[in-house]
This record gives sequence, C-alpha cells and structure tokens, in this order.
Amino acid sequence: MVVKHPLELASHGPVIPVIVIDRVDDAVPLARALVEGGVRVLEVTLRTPTALACIEAMARAVPEAIVGAGTVRSAADARAARDAGCAFAVSPGHTAPVAQACREAGLPLLPGVATASEVMAASADGHTFLKFFPAAAAGGIAMLKALAGPFPDVVFCPTGGITVETAPQFLALPNVKVCGGSWLTPADAVGARDWARVARLAREASALR
Repeated sequence: MVVKHPLELASHGPVIPVIVIDRVDDAVPLARALVEGGVRVLEVTLRTPTALACIEAMARAVPEAIVGAGTVRSAADARAARDAGCAFAVSPGHTAPVAQACREAGLPLLPGVATASEVMAASADGHTFLKFFPAAAAGGIAMLKALAGPFPDVVFCPTGGITVETAPQFLALPNVKVCGGSWLTPADAVGARDWARVARLAREASALR
C-alpha cells in the first residue's frame, strides 16, 4: 500500500506495534498474526542485522500489511528501507538529512521528538505528526498536555514505555492519534513462535479505541 502522508497510518487502528525481530523465518508468520488480529501498520525497527530482510519478506508475502522501518537514523537507512519495500519510516529523533533522504526516497516520515524545541524544529521542516519518544521517560501524559497549548496544530504518536494498561490514557488525549507499542510482539512470544498469542494481543490492542 502506498502511504502519501504519515497521518494516514493513524487511520488503521489505535496502536502501531514496534517490532524487534531476529529470525527472517519469523517475519511472515508474525506479520500474518498481527494482521489477523486487526493490526495492519507494522513498524519493524532497524535494530537487528535481519531487519531489512524481514521487512522485505513481510512486504512481499503479506500485502495487506503496511510495513515500515523504525530506528531510521541516517540517509543510508532511509534508502535501504525504501529498497526493502517500506511504505513509511520512523526515526527516534529528527534531523534534516534524514528528513531530506526520506523525501527523496518517497517515504513518509514520522520523526521523533521529546522537547518543545524539537517539536519546533520538526514543524519548521514540515512535520506536524510526530513520534513522542521516549514517551514515558520524557514526561508522558503530562508532557503531551503541556505541548498541546503552544502546538495546537501538532499531533503525536507516543512511543516508549507504553503498555496495554496505559495506552487508553494516552489515546484519550486530543493531540494523540495513535500509540506505538512493543507489547504486541513480546520477545518470549516471538521466540517461542506463539503466533496465536501475538494475534490475541493484536486483537486487544485493536479494541483500545
């Protein structure tokens, strides 16, 4: 699926899973389990040597999934994500070179911010849908409420330290469109290839809003 603007990602459900995956063989069944549970937008972090191969396998074999790359930190990461078949990119912070590389690659970017200054820098670069990261450590709900005043035109995807229990509190904020969460693909479930559990967690996440 072609994503023209990152805000489109928020229209497919309340939670975007943040996925760390080590084995390429797990990529397709993991993606299918998430889609079965109603979660279509998948952020695969570039934190493992197999990440790009996993993204390529998911994008090819599970066309109903909208697969993107997370932890995009450089222009080279952006180009590699595009070549692997990504539909979008997510970065832990915002830099002009990464943003420019994503534009050149045709990848909608969800850049990360944690402070008011970073929100201003990202907004000046044309981004009004931002990843608030690391959400829990950077002030959580209180910080997002504080940012709403000076930035009424900016909306967020808080990620980092959010759980199935706290996600509804974040999603209730007017300036939060979607949450990022690693709890949908816990390491022990992926390690055991417990795809039924992943599908169940995805269904629970899909029902949060």
